[in-house]
Amino acid sequence: MANGSRQAAWEFFGAELKRRREDAGITQVELGSRVFVSGGYIGQFEQAIRKPQLDVARRIDEALQTDGIFERMWRRLINDKRYADYFAEVAELERLATKICDWEPSVVPGLLQTPAYTTALVVATNPFVTDRLIEERVTARGERCAILKDATRPEYWAIVHEAVLRVPVGGPEVAAEALEHMAALARERKVLLQVLPFSAGAPANNGSLRLMQFDDAPPTAYTETSFSGSLLDEPAVVKRASRAYDLLRGAALSPEASLALIESAAEDFRRCTRTT
Repeated sequence: MANGSRQAAWEFFGAELKRRREDAGITQVELGSRVFVSGGYIGQFEQAIRKPQLDVARRIDEALQTDGIFERMWRRLINDKRYADYFAEVAELERLATKICDWEPSVVPGLLQTPAYTTALVVATNPFVTDRLIEERVTARGERCAILKDATRPEYWAIVHEAVLRVPVGGPEVAAEALEHMAALARERKVLLQVLPFSAGAPANNGSLRLMQFDDAPPTAYTETSFSGSLLDEPAVVKRASRAYDLLRGAALSPEASLALIESAAEDFRRCTRTT
């Protein structure tokens, strides 16, 4: 589903929510109290500014006695096959985040990837993948990366393990291009970038981790392994994840030293391409 048609569908979701709420004779504040969000949050759902999480859609159905219609619409709209099922909701939320903090121990963070790097990762996980699927995944990744070009882009902080700089994903040329792209975004001040060096020892978090903050919603944490991911919003869990990120940040190199290391690693890959 194209971005325009997806937005139109979410606008229909919001219009239907408003119609059924008003038919039930309750205000946004009253509905919000029944589904455990603010009235302003309900207003944002109705205007398609924000998308509710699945549990909220279910509670709306219960509060308005709508026989599961909002859950069914949510599942249809969020079911974007360009992403793994466990990541689709995260892709929606990152468009609304005011601050994103990523930790990646093994690959370049998705928002910083080049098309060639993304292609190499897709092929590595599925050597029989079709060209069409590769194109869909690369296009979807490119659409996500566009948020860093917006005037209203979120504050974005990324920490990567030094291993990310040393593995020639896609070959030396693709890897060099990917690192140079990361460095360029850092120099343009679109991302605050740090590297956790090998010398730091064991990291405070072994899998990838993302923290997201919003203007009018609680923060979330997202953790991911090779085949699954979990979006977490329970305050105590998010607090623990934030502490882990603080420990990573404290052990990482400074942004200036990190940038120098990234550019040095890119040049090492470039030398490989010149000698082959």
